[in-house]
Amino acid sequence: MGPLTSYTDYLLLLSATSDRHARALADFLASEIKRTARVRALGVEGVEGGQWILLDFGDVVVHVMQETTRKYYDLDGLWVDAEEVALADS
Repeated sequence: MGPLTSYTDYLLLLSATSDRHARALADFLASEIKRTARVRALGVEGVEGGQWILLDFGDVVVHVMQETTRKYYDLDGLWVDAEEVALADS
């Protein structure tokens, strides 16, 4: 993302199947990043609704979206020119 935008280096897009699933993914991610990288989110939005949760870690911005919301807003298509980075299995 670095060459395409000034606000973040990485954008992580996740799909959830329900509002409860979206909240669980966001909570898990926030706690794991805090535990392993010792980084807290600079901002969190959308937790109440659960359709689209945004976690801003500065260099990494995470979008947890229900599948229908992700298809509708098509961030994948919006950032199609961004280089994809494979995540390591752990």
